[in-house]
Amino acid sequence: MARTSIHTLDLNFQGRQQAIASYMLEHSDGVALVETGPGSTLEALRAALKTHGYGFQHVTHVFLTHIHLDHAGASGYLASQGAQIHVHPQGAAHLLNPEKLIASATRIYGELMEPLWGQFLPVPAEKLTILQDEEEVAVGGLRIRALNTPGHAEHHYAYLLEDACFTGDVGAVRIPGFQYLRLPMPPPELNLEKWRETVARLQKLSLKRIAPTHFGVFDDADWHLGSILARLDEVENWLNQNLPANLPIDELKRNFLAWMERQAHAQGLTPETIEAYRLANPLEISVDGLSRYWKKFRIQR
Repeated sequence: MARTSIHTLDLNFQGRQQAIASYMLEHSDGVALVETGPGSTLEALRAALKTHGYGFQHVTHVFLTHIHLDHAGASGYLASQGAQIHVHPQGAAHLLNPEKLIASATRIYGELMEPLWGQFLPVPAEKLTILQDEEEVAVGGLRIRALNTPGHAEHHYAYLLEDACFTGDVGAVRIPGFQYLRLPMPPPELNLEKWRETVARLQKLSLKRIAPTHFGVFDDADWHLGSILARLDEVENWLNQNLPANLPIDELKRNFLAWMERQAHAQGLTPETIEAYRLANPLEISVDGLSRYWKKFRIQR
């Protein structure tokens, strides 16, 4: 039996290729998407759909891995065009009323909020479907199963389609052309222990294809998942070396960026690839997430 084709739609975030993807799945009644990208990339999404002969009116379902702006920001607009939006129970309230999510992001991004992320419109209640762990959705001959996958965020799902898994951010950031990946670790819900449990769950599924939102479909799922665990171990070591000293956050960020720069050099990453990693995974925000994780879960050990 032929595998379902997964079409990677490059949203050209901030004018850069291979930073944010939306995945298009053709079915008998139109197309489904995994992720919408932010509101700022709607025109890129429209253009990418058009190259396959589709428009927004053909998008019947959207499956969101989680509600961070780079993954779900355009979901309200697509709902207004007729798409049914599927989401984790803990993310649903923020799609119905995104005011708190927008306010939180605005505190981080300030005047860059609009150019980076565009509009985040609410999703009408009738266009929102809240999925449960292991729930399967039939879409025009496709069967897509939701898996609860915390670690990056509590409100995170991965989606299974045949031998493929759309892993959102719990599947790390990996730019094509290099066997190298990075972990996006923003506050407030980063949890390294839960992330390891999530990867262990995925490893039991005999996956062949893995599709992180950042960026692309890879056919070496075993290597990819094993590398996530290796990165988690490396992060654990970095935490143990840096956090007990109670360094100022700015110094922690300098140390972390220097560590990532050494990795990039060792991997031979091109400047274009480094920029794609930066856009997909701002490193300073990961230090904020690690610092919060340390204070919440580790400082009392």
